[in-house]
Amino acid sequence: MLAAGAIALAWVLDARLGEPRSAWHPVAWFGRLAAPLGHAARALPPHGALWAGSLAWAGLVAMVIALAWGLQLLLAQAPGWLALPLLALALKPALSWRMLRDEVAAVETALACSLDAGRTQLARLCSRDVRALDEAGVRETAIETLGENFNDSLVAPLFWFVVAGLPGAWGWRAVNTLDAMWGYRNSWEWAGKCAARADDLLAWLPARLSAWLLWPACTDWRTLRREAALTPSPNGGWPMAAMALRLGVRLGKPGVYTLNATAPAPSAQALAQALATGRHAAWRAFGLALLAALLSSFVRISLSGGPA
Repeated sequence: MLAAGAIALAWVLDARLGEPRSAWHPVAWFGRLAAPLGHAARALPPHGALWAGSLAWAGLVAMVIALAWGLQLLLAQAPGWLALPLLALALKPALSWRMLRDEVAAVETALACSLDAGRTQLARLCSRDVRALDEAGVRETAIETLGENFNDSLVAPLFWFVVAGLPGAWGWRAVNTLDAMWGYRNSWEWAGKCAARADDLLAWLPARLSAWLLWPACTDWRTLRREAALTPSPNGGWPMAAMALRLGVRLGKPGVYTLNATAPAPSAQALAQALATGRHAAWRAFGLALLAALLSSFVRISLSGGPA
């Protein structure tokens, strides 16, 4: 029951408080620790960069999982009234739905001021070059970011928390953070290869679950699969394609891919609908995670004959 209670309380904390300042955020601490290791690996020749990047990745992820495992063991020995809020506080940094929602909503607010303001706000959300995007392109990228990060920032950490507890949630956040820092096809190609492949592997099932949560009424999974396959990512295309088909709009990255190509470009109303779709999907994600955690607790109770 402790895991289910932690999920519910973490959801409340995220909705009410959002993200702590960077100076107090564990993910920011992790990023500052990982940055010099990644840059050192990237400076090596390809073969050395691959090995150094892989070893750095393994050491960092193992450290995070070990810390989470140790904390979870300590909390298992604590009384419930103390263990529940502490576990929720430990889980919360792995989730960031409110920040994602607010930052995407701020894109449309900025566009109402000027195109340059919209591009500046969008640049906070993605690594894409936004300088040449028109209003429709800004909205396309904002909706894509909402869909892809719905998985990375909410569904995947909840999934791995249900599967493997706090080590699963923290491990996922470490893997995803390293992919965001190192997993690029440029000067990071070799140093970040392990980070990129690990993220692809661990996000495979959550990404498809995210697509279903964003569009639970979808019956044409063949079309969804075909559209998702147009993107270079084996996972990011799924929630993005679900958004494009669900909203009936075109989404894409210039010169790389176009999803739902025959549909119109997204309007301000489409961005508002995307936020509403994401909000409803977020409730479904938390409800499903809560149900899965409760079922897991009941199974453990029946197998052990005692409380979970």
